[in-house]
Amino acid sequence: MSFDLSAFLPYQLAVVSSRISREFAERYKAEFGLSIPEWRVLAHLAQSDAVSVREIHARVDMDKSKVSRAAARLETSGLIEKRENAEDRRLLDMRLTRKGRELIARIMPIADTYQAEIIAQLGALSPEFRAGLQKLYEDK
Repeated sequence: MSFDLSAFLPYQLAVVSSRISREFAERYKAEFGLSIPEWRVLAHLAQSDAVSVREIHARVDMDKSKVSRAAARLETSGLIEKRENAEDRRLLDMRLTRKGRELIARIMPIADTYQAEIIAQLGALSPEFRAGLQKLYEDK
């Protein structure tokens, strides 16, 4: 059998994704004390008005329990607030507080810089690589 795990695309994507996520996390954790799940919840809320744990779970590919724990810590920190969903009282909608929006505004330059570093590392391959990733992202 000649199977090369290191050349297996799903494995490569998983390893690179994990590495990039960890490297970026080191930057915002050092300055802001956020975990990866907390960052993902904040970033998603920054693009939305109000969303439920269920919606974030579906979009950011995290277990509901991780989203819930991250949301609880963010609420305790005053970065998000939870409100009863107007259409379904069983759901809670989350949204950023003013403090949460201010934090996102401070993190985004760090995110933009990190993304620029990755794009620079890819060089001329960047447009095709991003197009391929977008195709995989949209098709799943």
